[in-house]
Amino acid sequence: MRTGNHERHRAGQKPSFGRAALADGQFHQARSVQPPGDSRDNRAAGPHLFEPGQRGTDPEKRASWWRPWLDLIQETVSHGIVVRRARIISEPVTEYIRFEHSNTFTNIAAGEHVRWLPRRHASDIALPGNDFWLFDERLVRWNHFTGDGHSAGQEISDDPAAAKLCSEAFATVWARAVPHDQYDIR
Repeated sequence: MRTGNHERHRAGQKPSFGRAALADGQFHQARSVQPPGDSRDNRAAGPHLFEPGQRGTDPEKRASWWRPWLDLIQETVSHGIVVRRARIISEPVTEYIRFEHSNTFTNIAAGEHVRWLPRRHASDIALPGNDFWLFDERLVRWNHFTGDGHSAGQEISDDPAAAKLCSEAFATVWARAVPHDQYDIR
């Protein structure tokens, strides 16, 4: 969603994907699951990423935390597109997840719906091996990470079997997960 150009998907052509795919209202829904994995409970340090000891942002200082991703989400939901994100986490949570939870108000402010699922409640769910975004039940954007939590790039797939796996996994995770405003960090 952050890079690349988007062209409308035409029969027989592999889809490309970019920020405009959401912002121009080409999709009706976007759903994300961040499945369990060591790199998901701890993110690599670096520019605009978590640094150990980092505190949450101040909700009153919007200019300090608003960023381009939130502009994209806000514009996307203004087209009536539903954006849902589910995070599967270990408990007790890591310092990074505590930080991420305290800053999720930014996603909510932009219009995302966010839920949290403790890993122990996901044991019997068939989950893809990577983070993903699913668009309109047909297009998957895989997010790949290295063992130490750095981004290893993205991959776009229109494989119906992959989309079905992601759709079913998301539906189950979403049904079990706790809405952000009701999840008490442990």
